[in-house]
Amino acid sequence: MRVFSAVVALSASLLATAGPTPVSHKFTSKLQQAVSLRFVNNSGICETTPGVHQMSGYVDIGTGMSMWFWFFAARTAPETAPFTLWINGGPGCASEIGLFQENGPCTVNSDGKTTTLNPNSWNSVSNMIYIDQPIGTGFSHGTDTVNSTQSAAVQFWQAFQILFESGEFAQYQSREFIFATESYGGHYGPAFVTYFNQQNAAIAAGKITGVPIVVSALMVNNGWFDPIIQNLAYLQFATNAPGYGQLQSNSVLAKMNTSYFSANGCLAQETACYNAGNSSASNAICIKADNFCVDNLFVPAVGNRDSDDLRQNSSAAFPPEFYVKYLGQASVRTAIGAEVAYGECPDAPFELFAKTGDDARTWLPQLGALANSTMKILIWAGDADINCNWLGGHASVLAMDWYGKARLNAATFTNMTIAGSPVAAIKNVDNFSFARVYAAGHEVPAFQPVAALEIFKQVIAMQQLHSV
Repeated sequence: MRVFSAVVALSASLLATAGPTPVSHKFTSKLQQAVSLRFVNNSGICETTPGVHQMSGYVDIGTGMSMWFWFFAARTAPETAPFTLWINGGPGCASEIGLFQENGPCTVNSDGKTTTLNPNSWNSVSNMIYIDQPIGTGFSHGTDTVNSTQSAAVQFWQAFQILFESGEFAQYQSREFIFATESYGGHYGPAFVTYFNQQNAAIAAGKITGVPIVVSALMVNNGWFDPIIQNLAYLQFATNAPGYGQLQSNSVLAKMNTSYFSANGCLAQETACYNAGNSSASNAICIKADNFCVDNLFVPAVGNRDSDDLRQNSSAAFPPEFYVKYLGQASVRTAIGAEVAYGECPDAPFELFAKTGDDARTWLPQLGALANSTMKILIWAGDADINCNWLGGHASVLAMDWYGKARLNAATFTNMTIAGSPVAAIKNVDNFSFARVYAAGHEVPAFQPVAALEIFKQVIAMQQLHSV
């Protein structure tokens, strides 16, 4: 139900040759025979800036398990630019959403057959890698064994072991590594970075062998972090969405209030889910809680509006889906090396997560621990999104247990401006920043591309958010 995204930028190790060279290459890992990296160089699809390298293909993490990636070198100084990862959420939504609708090198025109270069693409300043995970999402294909955020983290780490072991990506091990994501990325981001850090510690202690994956900064826009806090935010946002007013009638709000606070309501059921932890009984408890809260808080909060942009109705036309038709062309899939038809948000991966009640579980403690470690973190949200609205995101970070908690709670919002025009309300505490981006829906860079690129630039420069 949530559509989350994440971005990883990779610096290109090779300069692009003149013109597309859709020749398939293969790297076989030393880990095991079934593990390999298969890719096409310079397909000529999407990124048509002269001299800019791109790669697309598969990370084979096991027999019949192929995870799709699409890499674009930075348009400027790729040999020194940061490496950024982008993954979308869902769970089970493809990262081509972010690539084509939000921050990638091109957008697809209304004919569904041609593209236009995006001047605000994040590969203007960073090497970017987009990955479809878990398997079964987007162009990824094969056996999908991932049924939770935690199991997704393990498989994703395996994919990066193969990437960073290869000659194509080994150079990025030492680069600034930005982990960018959205929506269900509020689960993915804290979980994946925490798992990477645990594996790094195990490698350093000699308990396992592997390539350290050191994440420099975490960016999550419109993330789903803590269901207890964010389900209450549906009621609060529907009562008064700042800048937009009351979204639902008093009678609907009264029912939502009862649904949240009653004896067997959303709060009680989510609390039971949290208390169940990872016990054998937790799946059923968390599934029940999630279903109840979705039906009785999320659904009435949205009403007949678009859940990702309250300014549109349920037939929302922005951002457009022209890119899906584009990726449906056999010539495009052949050029980039895709082996299956594209699936934007297929049911199968989502259903595996649903069977464990993963959506109802919190990853706020892990986010707080990362903030406490002083790593660079940006939590930001478009203020017109209902799905993972900014009130819930803000309340979540205020509730985090970390050394800056009191200062963040005491901080007041200030305007971030670009050329004198307000683009966001911001708070900074050391390396932690929160931003409410004005007039933006769930996919922030789609609605505010200039502001999103500027915010991204400030994060990769390891700066606090500020006006320019």
